Amino acid sequence: MSGKGGRLRLLHLHSSFSPGGKELRAAKLMNAFGPGAEHTVVSAMPGELGAAGAIDRRLTVHYPDDFPSLSGRPFPRRLQGIARAMLGHDLVLTYNWGAMDGVMAHTLFAEALGLPPLVHHEDGFNEDEAERLKPARNWYRRLALARAQGLIVPSRRLEGIARQAWHQPKRMVHHIVNGIPVFAYGGKARADALPRVVKRKGELWLGTLAGLRAVKNLPRLVRAFAGLPDPWQLVILGEGPERNAIRAEADRLGVAHRVHLPGFVADPAKVLGLFDLFALSSDSEQFPISVVEAMAARLAVVSPRVGDVEAMVAAENRVWISPAGDEAALARSLADLAADPARRAAIGAANRGRAEAEYDEAAMVSAYRKVYAGAMGRVSFP
Repeated sequence: MSGKGGRLRLLHLHSSFSPGGKELRAAKLMNAFGPGAEHTVVSAMPGELGAAGAIDRRLTVHYPDDFPSLSGRPFPRRLQGIARAMLGHDLVLTYNWGAMDGVMAHTLFAEALGLPPLVHHEDGFNEDEAERLKPARNWYRRLALARAQGLIVPSRRLEGIARQAWHQPKRMVHHIVNGIPVFAYGGKARADALPRVVKRKGELWLGTLAGLRAVKNLPRLVRAFAGLPDPWQLVILGEGPERNAIRAEADRLGVAHRVHLPGFVADPAKVLGLFDLFALSSDSEQFPISVVEAMAARLAVVSPRVGDVEAMVAAENRVWISPAGDEAALARSLADLAADPARRAAIGAANRGRAEAEYDEAAMVSAYRKVYAGAMGRVSFP
């Protein structure tokens, strides 16, 4: 069943639609598909729809407030209500654990109700599974994915988890790396390109792009940064519930005047040129788009060894990827690169070359089109 003007009708069930990596990628794909599709977006966390600002306003997008809740006990009647709400769409797209009841609803009632095909996306884990996956969730995912037409993952680590822990067949799992418009990055940014903070002469900026969530462990980044000399400022771009915790840690360490949280930035390509060094401090990542963006902006990257980060960056950068959870090693990497501008520049140039060769978004969009078209039994996707 198609929408007005023959447009495909896509239903997106998100764990959250606050601006983060998977949400902004979904918005980017919606924009790429253009007017040939209309979209219904549901967040498992009501009201968390901040990524809507990244969607082209010319597209037809619905945000229903009466869609059955994606949270709750998986009783048959509740799951049947979710399944019925899928009717009238051409393709259902589900994202992360928070939407897994939607996947289960589809598996249980797809045949009886004649539901559209479903493709699930897994991008990583929150702090409750950062160190160890929960066996009950592995079991639930395995059952829920039984009738899905595909599972898309951005990292090799997640591909392995999908095959081994969730017992998904090889034909079902699609590894698609996150891509960006690489050639939009790398230009010089205006000193006042960010709201509420201006880069002053003589300052050096350590920057990051991250949702302010516990799994990103941004207080750890504040601690690792605190020992850098006074010209260095820490600029954290993003929004989320951990803002006060980050502020509190900066206050405790006496560096609040050098830690800045300007908020979410819709177009990082316009501001990453202000950074002199990029860092992550996460407990868990898979294939973070922010690292690709930093690479495209000719930045050296300091990060814990989480997800695919070490494999993503250029060979010249890999020595600065520290053991996961080793805060002292993270701080040493920051200090070493902060003191060596020539090395930062050389690593940044190597990262840019790798981003151009491996991570441009045209290949990513093409791969998603292929998976979605295949799930629907179509030759092409809008």
